Amino acid sequence: MSRPEHTAPPEIFYNEDEARKYTQNTRIQSIQTEMTLRALELLNLPEDEPALLLDIGCGSGLSSEILEEEGHVWVDVALDRELDGDLILQDIGQGLGFRPGTFDGAISVSVIQWLCNADKSTHVPRARLLRFFETLYSALKRGGRAVFQFYPQDQNQVEMIVSSAMKTGFTGGIVVDYPNSTKAKKWFLCLFAGYSGDPSAAPKLPSARDDQDGDGARINYEAHRERTRKSQSKATQKRGPKDRTWVKRKKDLARMRGNTDVANDSKYTARKRGPKF
Repeated sequence: MSRPEHTAPPEIFYNEDEARKYTQNTRIQSIQTEMTLRALELLNLPEDEPALLLDIGCGSGLSSEILEEEGHVWVDVALDRELDGDLILQDIGQGLGFRPGTFDGAISVSVIQWLCNADKSTHVPRARLLRFFETLYSALKRGGRAVFQFYPQDQNQVEMIVSSAMKTGFTGGIVVDYPNSTKAKKWFLCLFAGYSGDPSAAPKLPSARDDQDGDGARINYEAHRERTRKSQSKATQKRGPKDRTWVKRKKDLARMRGNTDVANDSKYTARKRGPKF
């Protein structure tokens, strides 16, 4: 089976049919949810504090929905528009155009390996990786983290990605979950954008998961998600009630995913209802 990045450039491979798989296939949604929650766990963000996160290669918006559910504010970057809403259309191989120190952290699911493929004659994979990591390092606050879930083709590709990141100032390395499992094995690149405070408190590479039963991971993710929702109740209250714009965006996203039982918009949408007698 050929790898997606060898089939076609991302703007062609992720067409409407491929995007529909991510929005309607429950198995893909479950895998995406698990990887996003694991990336959040590896970010090790402070509890009860909403963070501003960069979602790199947001695709159809599944990971962004999870970030919002976990109480964080997010900015999406994508090569092509696959969902309705606010996002930045950007080829990450050309760099990110954000002000220095903008984000508390960044996550990415199944994206970084695409930079290792030369889709055009002007594409030089190592140069595109360096440009991306340079601008990402600048966009993160000192002490911020970035976590990339990816599918490497071989060890040479892993070394090229890691060495490119280290040349731009990042520290960190590779975390491989379930290394002895063929199906559950997942690769994560965990990067640290420096650190603030005592040098002895420099971040350490997180531990990998090593469970022979892949189903145990799903239970852990669900438990983590439930704990996080409870612990962030105060942060959720600070964001205030859901306004009309938020409700309309959610409904438009549901319609785009093929949900046919979404209520029509009207002047009563998101209007506060009076008490029941």
